[in-house]
Amino acid sequence: MTDTITSVAATGTPDEVRAELDAWLSENWDPDLTVEEWWARLAGARWASPALPPEAGGRGYGRDLASAVSTGLAEANVVGPPMGLGLMLAAPTIGVHGTPEQIDRWVPPILEGTEAWCQLFSEPGAGSDLAGLQCKAVRDGDEWIITGQKVWTSGGHMAQKGMLIARTDPDAPKHQGITYFGIDMDQPGIEVRPLREMTGQALFNEVFLDEARVPHDAVIGGLGVGWAVANTTLAFERASLGGGGKHPVSVAPGPTAGRLQARAGDYTERVNRGPDGEGGRGMGTSAMIDLARAVGNADDPIVRQEIVQLHILGEVNRLNMQRAKAGGSRTGAEGNMAKLAMSELVRRSRDVGNLIIGADGMLAPASCTTGGVVQEVTVFSPAPAIYGGTDQVQRNIIGERVLGLPKEPGPDKGTPFRDLLQN
Repeated sequence: MTDTITSVAATGTPDEVRAELDAWLSENWDPDLTVEEWWARLAGARWASPALPPEAGGRGYGRDLASAVSTGLAEANVVGPPMGLGLMLAAPTIGVHGTPEQIDRWVPPILEGTEAWCQLFSEPGAGSDLAGLQCKAVRDGDEWIITGQKVWTSGGHMAQKGMLIARTDPDAPKHQGITYFGIDMDQPGIEVRPLREMTGQALFNEVFLDEARVPHDAVIGGLGVGWAVANTTLAFERASLGGGGKHPVSVAPGPTAGRLQARAGDYTERVNRGPDGEGGRGMGTSAMIDLARAVGNADDPIVRQEIVQLHILGEVNRLNMQRAKAGGSRTGAEGNMAKLAMSELVRRSRDVGNLIIGADGMLAPASCTTGGVVQEVTVFSPAPAIYGGTDQVQRNIIGERVLGLPKEPGPDKGTPFRDLLQN
């Protein structure tokens, strides 16, 4: 990544950051650039992921300043940073736990969108109980041989790299003996099978690893401490999913997606989720108001009340996360609460949208006079309560770690994994 600036201040007000960003966009945004060229500019000026530390290509911004950047890109109607788990999860995790060499090797291609990442965590028998994973890694000289199965792998069909956790020591207790790797997805030992959803899309995949190989220098965070590194990833995931705020137009990264050489300006008019989850400005308060005005029931008191309640829930979540960032973690579960709020926001969006369009909600999107956005949200709405850790898991974490409620009875924490009943 070419660094076009020599120093970055991580301080200032959101208004000052917006003024700097707006000035930069007026000089640098060009819809005729290719997506790859535009992302290179965005990353070179450290706007791609400003929350990352400067040594990882960011600006070290807190949540309020990073949110100002995201809002500024959205309101300027430019293509935002590369979408997906590379920017959301891999880059910040590597920034925290990676070596300087790993940061230099992996983070720039993420920020520039030339490599896409996926998350190889969940397994058929280790979803909510992630620490029960059985995918194993066996040392072979300077490499590790990986065997096992992963599932619900978002974007695995387009990823060049994967965040993989595997068991390297079955004699260690359940939450120990797990190691976190950065693995190449394009190799003979990995097979990716898309899973078709009721939305008609296939964003999730199951992944089979049959003696796949990963070099030892791709261990992130150290041998046997993968559970701690994975929890960092999960914390970033929950905070990102529940963060709220405005988001710019999103475009899928990596060569497999086929977007890099496309004209950037062709994506700025996208308002619905595309075949790879792109676009998506969602159904926030403004979209609901516009929809109600288009349908003709914006003056209905019940419709107005429901839109206001939706707005209040979103604002409470946003302000709670800003407060947590400004004052540090107060409960240790801010990310979990944000994830729960996000799930509820999607369900509320579905219900309010269907209240607004009425009987049209029973029609297929192509037959609907209101564009089909509500139908898309309706069929998608069960997903947020499942991905990124189910709502039930979030409540268990809050109950046990914050409220001090007793855990379910189980074996002693020091029991070797190989001696536990396996799912």
